[in-house]
Amino acid sequence: MNRLTKTLSLMAALAAAPAAFAQEAVPAEQAVRFIGKDVMVCGKVEKTRWAQNTEGEPTFLYMGGMFPRHTFSARIPGDQRGKFKPTPEELEGRDVCVIGTVQRDASRAEIAVTSPANIKLANLK
Repeated sequence: MNRLTKTLSLMAALAAAPAAFAQEAVPAEQAVRFIGKDVMVCGKVEKTRWAQNTEGEPTFLYMGGMFPRHTFSARIPGDQRGKFKPTPEELEGRDVCVIGTVQRDASRAEIAVTSPANIKLANLK
């Protein structure tokens, strides 16, 4: 499926979303274009990683390509991990939308997830 078709399918899938999702929907591959903006970044979680030996023990959801060449990551603080159902690891291979402010992390885009409500399962085609 080409990028335009995927983007249009994503937009159609999100059109039925509740008003709480009024943020602009962005494919994970394009998230870096929205640094500093509140958006909903959607795509497949290619890999998850719990950085237990890193300060704060964050969990990362890598999207927009295979790690380490991914274009976007969602960062879940270690003290929030237990609140997520399904667990972050259970999201691997699934389509999700991450809501928040896009920040720059090296040459990639990232959203610091503050609540399980910021990650929604999606049905992307």
